[in-house]
Order: sequence, then structure tokens, then C-alpha cells
Amino acid sequence: MSFTSYTSPPRAGRREWTALGVLLLPCLLVSMDVSVLYFAVPFLTAELEPSSVQQLWILDVYGFVLAGLLITMGALGDRIGRRRLLLSGALLFGLASGLAAYARSAETLIAARALLGVGGATLMPSTLALIRNLFHDAKQRGKAVAIWSAAVTGGIAIGPVLSGVLLEHFWWGSVFLMNAPAMVLLLVCGPLLLPEFKNPAAERFDLTGSLLSLLAMLPAVYGIKEIARDGLAVLPVLALVAGLLAAAAFVHRQRTARHPMLDLTLFRNRGFSVSVLLNLLAMFAIVGCAVFFTQYLQSVRGMSPMEAALWNLLPTLAVGGMAPAATALAQRIDRACVIAMGFAIAAGGFVWLSWLEPGSALWFVLVGSSVYASGLVMVMSLGNEMAIGLAPPERAGSASAVLESGTQLGGALGMALLGSIGSAVYRSGIGDALPAGLPPAASGAARETLAGALAVAAELPGRAGGTLLTAARTAFTDGLQTAVLVAAGVMACAAALALTLLRGLRAGGVAGETDDAGTVGHAGEAGEGGAVDDGGAVDDGGAVGGPRSDVGPVGGAGADARRMARS
Repeated sequence: MSFTSYTSPPRAGRREWTALGVLLLPCLLVSMDVSVLYFAVPFLTAELEPSSVQQLWILDVYGFVLAGLLITMGALGDRIGRRRLLLSGALLFGLASGLAAYARSAETLIAARALLGVGGATLMPSTLALIRNLFHDAKQRGKAVAIWSAAVTGGIAIGPVLSGVLLEHFWWGSVFLMNAPAMVLLLVCGPLLLPEFKNPAAERFDLTGSLLSLLAMLPAVYGIKEIARDGLAVLPVLALVAGLLAAAAFVHRQRTARHPMLDLTLFRNRGFSVSVLLNLLAMFAIVGCAVFFTQYLQSVRGMSPMEAALWNLLPTLAVGGMAPAATALAQRIDRACVIAMGFAIAAGGFVWLSWLEPGSALWFVLVGSSVYASGLVMVMSLGNEMAIGLAPPERAGSASAVLESGTQLGGALGMALLGSIGSAVYRSGIGDALPAGLPPAASGAARETLAGALAVAAELPGRAGGTLLTAARTAFTDGLQTAVLVAAGVMACAAALALTLLRGLRAGGVAGETDDAGTVGHAGEAGEGGAVDDGGAVDDGGAVGGPRSDVGPVGGAGADARRMARS
């Protein structure tokens, strides 16, 4: 009769936490670059004189390329080394930032933004995967992932504010040059503080799978965004269909290829697949509703862009501590309940905002925004932690890329679906308020968007302009109310999903995490004589089974009891 000893995983020290600070630099900047151009567009338009199509590509090409290459770069990092990929991406991101800052034509700026997307795609999955390598203790890893999640969401809010400050003192290219010092710091400190990790058993890179993932994500995200912006049209619908067909081909390729790029067995694990879905739903609500509140502050309340950006930042600062708090709470009670609580809090915030009126007090908007943001930060931090904890260490890069791809899709879907709902309500409400005798072009502009109605109202004489202005703001607010009610319904359904599908996956259900009883929950089961390490791997004679849907307690007292019974 023999007994296997189970030791606690090593705890991170000052070096690892300092390395986390270095890793926050790229993820903060990558998320900021999604929104940093919001205020710079009028300035660069005046200098570069892009066409309307070129202006759209300047804004969107970064997100398209980023989304299209995430899965590829995540898998590549697992093969060539995550630190190597991160530092290569930092160098590319810094050089592309300089190219964008000093672009002298729209074509050059579009190319630079595309290169920034390539660099961003190397940085995001690498940062989250390296956290998996730095923090082996599950409680510490949970805190680290929570901080990472807060940095990503905070970057999106900080981007417009920092952009506005720079544009008040410098030229439009300064919004790109702010990336350079951070990338230099990463290139200097990264080799000293970050560990290298690559899958020692990695096979040949699946180039065909990489191409299919790009062909799936890029046209799908493009189609969804264009439908959200301009409604149903032939080209966006065809792009969306092409993306779905490429996605089906990608899945088939990964199931049948000898050396697949993405391990689809990750999705057999209930915790991983549900975490990806719940993160998608959280980002659906965040991005879909953020567009409405930015317009509400500027076009309904009449704030300047800088003032609106600063007020938008306040809810982000208010909920900065919610991610670590959710992680701490999940260590005491079932994390399914904490995630469901986060969705319920978000639903409550959206219901609160459904009572918003054009003349509501500013505190009313800020309270509702803070409440729903608090709930969704809880959800995303715990979802990221669970998914990364359940992924084997050698697949952490691919797992991170899948998570990031899900959030990109969620944001695009939020803009498309919630934006379409709000636009439909707006067009229905504004129709009867348009004054008779308006030229067709002016009438069409006023019916299409609130900004168009404000421009038309400014040209109308006397009471007619004021009447149209009031009607447009009321119609827009009605659309916002409907959109947030839909978001509240989605959040309520997501809370029910979390309780149903994640119940029982407590802290002990995360890969490699031990509880006080000595049980270990992970994706596989150790064979006799093997010692399970933090990632669920087995040393010296152990065999690991494939991922299971229901992660159960393995090892510790339970494993010893089974060995005693066999003896």
C-alpha cells in the first residue's frame, strides 16, 4: 500500500507581482487603442482628408485585424514561446504607433492601424497566458486575473479621456505616440521578469487552420459592425454568411487535422465553454449600451466630448475594486452564485436606467452606469479566471485567444443588436415630429440618427427647430430605454445559465486548485503513482485522462482511499 503526497503549488512573490505590473502595460494600451481615436477623428480628417470609406477603415481596421488574428497568435505563442511572441508584438506595436503618428496620408494611417491590430493580437493572449505561468497558486491567480480584467475594461474608458487631454495640447498623432514609452519599458523589463513558456510537445503549426480562423472572424465582425451602422445591406450580410461558413470549415479542420491549431477538447470542459459564453454575453451588454450613453451625454444633455468622456470615466473608477472583491467572494461561496449575482446586479442597473428621461439628473445616469458596470466586471473577472485555470498550461495561449475572440464577438453583437433596436425605436418615434416641407435629404438625415436630427434642427427657424430637437431627444431616449430593457433580459437569462451550468464548480473545481480537504479539481485524473501538478499534468508514471464535462474532486484523500481499497 502506498500513499501519494500532494503539495501546495508555489506561491508568487514580489518578482511575479512586479511582472504582472509589466503585463498590464500592453493589455491597457491595446484596449485603449480601440477607443483612442474617438476625439482625434476631426483633427486627422482635416489634415489627411480621407474619404468617408477611408475614415471608416481608419476607425475599424484595428479591431478587424485584432479579432481575426487572436486565435492564430494564441496558438503561435504556445508553440514558439509566449514571452518571445509578447516581446515581438511589443516591438511591432511600438513601430506601428510611430508610423501612425507621423502618417501623411489616409492610406498610410490605415496600414499603420492594421499593423497595430497585428501587434495587439500578439499581446492580448500572451499576457493572460503568462499570468497562468506566473501564478500557480489558484487564489493568487484569481487576484491576478481580476486585476488584468479591470485593466482591460478600464483601458476602454481611459482611452477617450487621455485622447482628449493630448489633443488639447498636441497634434493628433500624439494619441499614438503615448504607446511608445510603455512598449520600450516592456521590451526592457520583459526579459528580466517574465518567464518563457512554450508547449514542449507542440506539433507543426496549422497554417490552413490559421487562414480559416482569419476568414471566419474578420468578415463576421465586419458584417456585424456594418449591419449595426447602416442596417441590412447585401455586402455586410454576405460577409457575415461567409464568416459563418469559414467558421464551420475551421471547426471541421480542427476536428480532422493531424496537428490542429486549437484543441477543441477544451470545450468539453463545462467550466471553460460556459465561461467563454458568459464573457461574450457580458461584453454584449457593455459595448452595446456604452454607445447609447456616450450619445446621451453629448447629444441629449449637450456636453462637450471631453466633458462626456470624463463623466464616463467616473463609473469605471467607482467599480475598480469589484473584480478583486468578486474573486475573494468566490473563494467563500459557490462561484456560480457570485457570477449569477454579477449578472443580477447588471440587470438591476439596466432596469434602473430604463427610467431615464432627457431631463433626468446626472447622478441618476452615473448611479445606473456604475451598478451595471460593477456587475459585469464581477462576471468577466471570474469568467477569465475560471477559463484560464481550467486550461492546461501548455494550451493557455489558445485558451486566452478563445476568450478574447469571444469578447470581440460579444461587443460586435451588442453594437449590432442593441444598436438596431434603439435605432428602430428612434425612427418610429421621430417620424411624426418632422415638420412638413423638409427637403428629402434633411428628412432622411433626421430620421436616421440623433446627430442628423440635431443638425437639421439647427437650420430650422424659430419654434420648428426647438420642436424637432425635443422630439429627437425624446425618441432617442425611448430607444435607449428599450435597449437597456433588452440588455436586462439578456442579463437575467445569463444569471440563470450561470446558476444552472456552473453550480458545483467551486474553487476546488478549477484546474490545479486545492481546497482545505486536499481535493484537487482538474480536467483529468491522475493514474496510480502520479503526482498532479498545478496544471493537471502528471509526473513519473501518472496518466492524465481527457477533459471531462463535470469536473470532480480527484486526488487527495479520495485518491488515497481508492488506492487503499485496491490494496
